[in-house]
Amino acid sequence: MKTAIRGMLAALVATSLASGTFAQMQDGAPAVPKPATPATERANRAVARSMAFDDRRDFEDATRGLIATLPDPLVKTPQGKLVWDANRFDFIQGDAPATVNPSLWRQEKLNNARGLFKVTDGIYQIRGYDLANMTLVEGQTGWIVIDTLLTAEIAHSTLAFAMEKLGSTKPVVAVIYTHSHVDHFGGVRGVVDEADVQAGKVKVIAPEGFMDNAIAENVLAGNAMTRRAVYQFGAGLDSNERQGVGSGLGKALSSGTTGLIPPTDIIAKTGQEMTVDGVRIVFQMAQGTEAPSEMMFYFPDRKALCLSEVTTKHMHNIYTLRGAKMRDALGWSKYINETIDMFPDVEVAFASHHWPTWGGDNIRQYLANQRDTYRFLHDQALKLANKGQVMDEIGDATFFPKALAADASSRGYYGTLSHNLRAVYNFYLGFYDGNPATLNRLPPTETAKRYVAAMGGEEAVLASARKAFDAGDYRWVAELVNHVVFANPNNAAARALQADALEQLGYQSEAGTWRNAYLTGARELRGGVIKPPASSQGPDVVRGMNNELLFDLIAMRLDHEKADGKKVNINMVFTDLGETWALELSNSVLNNTKGRVLKNPDATITLTRPAFLAMLLQGKKLPEMVLTGQVKVSGNPFALSSVFRNVETFDPYFNIVTP
Repeated sequence: MKTAIRGMLAALVATSLASGTFAQMQDGAPAVPKPATPATERANRAVARSMAFDDRRDFEDATRGLIATLPDPLVKTPQGKLVWDANRFDFIQGDAPATVNPSLWRQEKLNNARGLFKVTDGIYQIRGYDLANMTLVEGQTGWIVIDTLLTAEIAHSTLAFAMEKLGSTKPVVAVIYTHSHVDHFGGVRGVVDEADVQAGKVKVIAPEGFMDNAIAENVLAGNAMTRRAVYQFGAGLDSNERQGVGSGLGKALSSGTTGLIPPTDIIAKTGQEMTVDGVRIVFQMAQGTEAPSEMMFYFPDRKALCLSEVTTKHMHNIYTLRGAKMRDALGWSKYINETIDMFPDVEVAFASHHWPTWGGDNIRQYLANQRDTYRFLHDQALKLANKGQVMDEIGDATFFPKALAADASSRGYYGTLSHNLRAVYNFYLGFYDGNPATLNRLPPTETAKRYVAAMGGEEAVLASARKAFDAGDYRWVAELVNHVVFANPNNAAARALQADALEQLGYQSEAGTWRNAYLTGARELRGGVIKPPASSQGPDVVRGMNNELLFDLIAMRLDHEKADGKKVNINMVFTDLGETWALELSNSVLNNTKGRVLKNPDATITLTRPAFLAMLLQGKKLPEMVLTGQVKVSGNPFALSSVFRNVETFDPYFNIVTP
């Protein structure tokens, strides 16, 4: 039981990925990336000619208020492990090379601005040392930290650097989590000591539903999300003009240890006010926008607005490529519309990513364009759906309002027009397009074999695909050759041609996420599955799960075939919580019910929540816990192990571009 549970939880909670500088390949060193083809060069030159981003204000704003940069560009743990290489993207200078979309190149030049910046009097930001920003607000006796980056090591190093440059010896008196994504709370243990939080010396403030969503989003589908995130963030790519240049949202994820300290204060409604260390804050809820649990807030005495990740300097995701629940584009637009009216005297607006915006008129125009971007995505997708278009037709639509297309802050550097329109369709209508021919398609491998046979065999398909490649029709090549790869993954010529096509699509992509996905796919086709080192996840995520989520996780990971025909009934009594749970294994599923007491259980297990966590996290064996009196078992002592020995541990490196 110990091995099954610990392996399951270890695979589960490793949800954040390292930057991938030292990526390992399954089959040796990867092939060298190829140059841009003439077709890609022409496509990217056309983008450069069409760009109207000659306004230098973004570059002025991205560097405005710079105080200092870290003196040592290499941030390491005390043990010498590299956490962040600040020089990693310094090659992004001058005009775009042929292998990078010029619009994305511009965005990543902006994202390269790094250091400690002054936003306004008493408010500072640390930018460019992780995917996200850390914001520091000076109070009467200490500092309020808004978001704590991804890992404790980078959070600790950059905060200490900031305090030194600001000449401050004041402590951190409060942490504000803007929303429930790990790159905004994972570094909290590098900022504050949990003992100080428990002693009441430090407040931790978060929006309603924060803990449930921070824990749950990457749990039940965590293994799949983590693997797919390798593609979204390019975690296994090197950093150069033919590989990783960033994600559009920021540069990359730091490496290190992530954690979570539960909030002490919950914000539950728009208009709620708090005074923290003499600093007045007015909150606005933004639930279900970029995150299920999210809020914005205003500092009226400084006329400064924190936009969280509700608005950023690009089009965000209605659907994120790593996989997550669809977001509500209509509700998103309405929250931003409310923001415009709530804070009419704002003079500076900053966010959890990118650089601030200064000036009331500039802020209002920026917010209006962000509002209109999400409203357009919503209305356009549904208009086309109501005309009978299906998801992929809608995703191929190219119209975007001229004024929004001319505003870099509305362009698809992270989300895209294509996948966001499809996301809105899916939000309302799901996967089925209404055509019965698509209702029960054959699985990919079987489909591939039949298509290849129908088209005359592998060589015939590849001959057709090579002609398309020479014509620069890379989307068609990718679709066509994918059939050969899935029909016969050992066909080296097919893998090579598919990699070449994906690579050129990556070079042409305006979205950092699409570029990363294409180039990661190409690299894995050439060299095997990328295995980037994962940031170590502390036990905070597991401790943060309530019992229902823990039991749901265990139930989801059951080997249903092995469990078929087994019936096990267990009462679990948590004496410290006053909770009784009924675990009922039947028909290959494990139901868990709080408050139900089974009359004739196979076993009753009485314990505390810490004792349960000791078995899950520390590998404590049940007999050992019984002997020490921490657990009492009546009935069949093997009942619990009969469930847990059927728990599966998932492969974190499953195939994506091959079957």
